[in-house]
Amino acid sequence: MKDGCSPPISLETKPQRKLHHGYKVFVSTWNVGGALPDADLRLDNWLDTRELYDVYVLGFQEAVPLTPLNVIRPTTNPLSRWNYLISAALNRSSSSSSSSSTSSSSSSSGQKIHPVKEGQAEEFFCVASKQMVGILLIVWLRGSLRKDLRHLSISAVGCGAMGFMGNKGAISVSFFLQKKSFCFVCCHLSSGGAAGDEQRRNRDAAKILSRTAFLRRRPRKILDHDRIILLGDLNYRVSLPVPTARSLVAKKEWAMLLQRDQLLAEMSGGILEGWSEGAIRFPPTYKYNPNSDEYYGCVPGSKGDNTRAPAWCDRILWRGKGLTQTRYDRYESKLSDHRPVRAVFVIPVHTDTWRTMPCGSQMRRQTLLSLISSSPSDHNQIRQSEGSVSSVTVYPSPFSNVEL
Repeated sequence: MKDGCSPPISLETKPQRKLHHGYKVFVSTWNVGGALPDADLRLDNWLDTRELYDVYVLGFQEAVPLTPLNVIRPTTNPLSRWNYLISAALNRSSSSSSSSSTSSSSSSSGQKIHPVKEGQAEEFFCVASKQMVGILLIVWLRGSLRKDLRHLSISAVGCGAMGFMGNKGAISVSFFLQKKSFCFVCCHLSSGGAAGDEQRRNRDAAKILSRTAFLRRRPRKILDHDRIILLGDLNYRVSLPVPTARSLVAKKEWAMLLQRDQLLAEMSGGILEGWSEGAIRFPPTYKYNPNSDEYYGCVPGSKGDNTRAPAWCDRILWRGKGLTQTRYDRYESKLSDHRPVRAVFVIPVHTDTWRTMPCGSQMRRQTLLSLISSSPSDHNQIRQSEGSVSSVTVYPSPFSNVEL
């Protein structure tokens, strides 16, 4: 019996598996040492905008000074500043055409929405943005991929002062791209270079993995996801006497230093066993003298801390099948005593291509997909990404009404 479609098609149509070209994901972690960015800070080189990627996952630590007042209730909003600068860098090539195309409308949050016309350069927009004291996690997405993103959820776990404050801990974001689940975890673990301090970092990592939970049935925990990337100031040091470590740094003997790297030890039989990391071919990322390329305490005649040696505190790890890392390096910036670390991953995605289906069956399938693509929401824990691809959020400048 016909259902109004022409021509009639068999009801036994099945989906065919097709390999997507692969998403290119840019990931970076940066401990900014409590520094607020100036309005003229350009992030193009850090974000490598000469080659635009599909997804940007950016983690910050110490985005505000970790004073007792800020730990209880941060007095500044670094999120708006960083998002404005990120938007400017990613959308710089098309900002002039977007601003002159049509009149803007205002959203309920006070941000401006500009329609994206056909033929304009593709724009990026923010799909997740969360702050916990000094930890920030920000995710930007290429506009054409918005239709592929579902079930976006955010969870924050503090394990700092008193065991639960947010000066240390992690923010995690979970979502689906096509049919695969992804989790990105931005961490700031306990500091300290004394013997035994690595055990406090191990406990922090264990708390983050066990306490982080997303308000849905599956995947609920970090390790339940198909593909996971962990980034941040993990604070693991080099287990060598400080004079020995500084001598090896002066000789640029990175391989010998890495033989005593605490994080690599934890990835081989410790709390982070099963995680992977790209080959480290760059100098230690911490600790530098202010506005200098010289390591703290390594300048002859300086009054440096005798318990602190250079180390690779800032790292990016991953686990799960199908993740291919094509880049792992550090970026040169004197904004803080850390150097940001960057990685690029290529992630293949299989999509279903459906043959022509009867209208009734197609409508039933679309209804089913719309039902299973919805997810519950909760205050400050869940952010749902659903909607049209035809608009992009434009961040107004937060610098005009604040003192820098």
